[in-house]
Amino acid sequence: MTTITLQVPDSLGKHEHDTVRFIAAKLYESGKLSLGQAAAMADLPKRTFSELLSDYGVSLLNYPVSEMLSDAEKI
Repeated sequence: MTTITLQVPDSLGKHEHDTVRFIAAKLYESGKLSLGQAAAMADLPKRTFSELLSDYGVSLLNYPVSEMLSDAEKI
């Protein structure tokens, strides 16, 4: 993994783990990271990370509705 240094306000520095988890969740939501990659970034097991996604407004099922409808039409 690559290490990135990020300057954040002091108030976020006190909540470092939450900040990293939030960023990982949003990268997962945007499709930039797989669930496993995001969990590793957050230093959590996949199951634990997946349970925390809703805390950040992220759905575990990262599958666009348009793709679901398209797939359903093929059945």
